[in-house]
Amino acid sequence: MKSLASFILIIGLLFTFSCEQMNSNDSAGHPSSEHAGEFYQLKTYIFDTDEQEQITDSYLKQAFLPGLKRLGINNIGVFKPRPETNSPKKIYVLIPFSSLAQFLNLEESLAQDETHMTAGAEYINAGYQSPPYKRLESTLMKAFEDMPFLQVPQLDSPRKDRIYELRSYESPTELYHKKKVEMFNAGGEVKLFKSLDFNAVFYAAVISGSKMPNLMYMTTFANQASRDAHWDTFRKSPQWLKLKAVTKYLNSVS
Repeated sequence: MKSLASFILIIGLLFTFSCEQMNSNDSAGHPSSEHAGEFYQLKTYIFDTDEQEQITDSYLKQAFLPGLKRLGINNIGVFKPRPETNSPKKIYVLIPFSSLAQFLNLEESLAQDETHMTAGAEYINAGYQSPPYKRLESTLMKAFEDMPFLQVPQLDSPRKDRIYELRSYESPTELYHKKKVEMFNAGGEVKLFKSLDFNAVFYAAVISGSKMPNLMYMTTFANQASRDAHWDTFRKSPQWLKLKAVTKYLNSVS
């Protein structure tokens, strides 16, 4: 049996996280229909060259994000690895969907949007010898019941200092994954993070991706010092020490 693996990525917000809400939302900013929670797509663009990164960067800013907003999809996050991490050239795009149907209809809807197609022509019509990225990966997730909707982070520090931490926990089997998800929800881990002001953006189970079974979540901090202090407090928390010792959750903790 393989051991649970965790992946931690320190990233910086590139150019969005809107405070706008969808027109169909209720006064709390959540979909007013019967949806039990959101779905998230995490798109990862991987680049060989600076030129590829610049073309994709421009497409996202000038065409893709405006196109999503015209479709009523807001609160999109676009991120890059922070320079000090020495990570490969990548851009991460986090998109919230109110339903799977909205996700499935996205590509066709954008293709029918003339403004999007015109503004994104360089990226969309790139030739096979000059693609705008090396590879594009996609991960589809379902929000946890204890935090069914994306939360726009509330940070007042200088933008360049802010830390967005994306964590990915891979479990050895589907059963262990279910236990880990339960640990976050019924076990109280989401509530603990909230009580310690981790300023989470989302918690979600991966339902389709290259690494499964898996869950992902994102927390945010004013700066690196704040991030380190928060995690130190978490690790020493009596609630966490008690929770991680619960027998049914053993071997599902990173």
